[in-house]
Amino acid sequence: MNYIKNMRKMIGNETLLTVGCGIIIEQNNQILLQHRTDADVWGIPGGVIEMGEQVEDAARRETLEETGLTAGELELFGIYSGREGYASYANGDQVYSIQLIFLTTTVTGDLIQVSDESHAHQYFDKNNLPDNINSHQK
Repeated sequence: MNYIKNMRKMIGNETLLTVGCGIIIEQNNQILLQHRTDADVWGIPGGVIEMGEQVEDAARRETLEETGLTAGELELFGIYSGREGYASYANGDQVYSIQLIFLTTTVTGDLIQVSDESHAHQYFDKNNLPDNINSHQK
């Protein structure tokens, strides 16, 4: 993402405000989670909105890039902010992210297991999620 790279050139590792979007994909009382390549955590597919992009479009784009799935109708699940929005990355970058999370029960396409950002994808029972859930998505 050029915007973030350009901002990092100016501010270094200082805290950068971002807006993230993601989709909870629910089917048969299970939700799809991805095992991230940048950390040993599971979370919903999603990522940072690009300049001028609508939040729904960002959520759909990120989900398609990371899973190979096209999301059907989206329902706003929640908007999240607060202290939980702070994160530090292994390279020293600091962010504060506001998250807009959507829900869908319909997807099309073929689920890919590995992408630039994912080791694997798996459906989990909503009442039996892995212990290492992304701390921003608990």
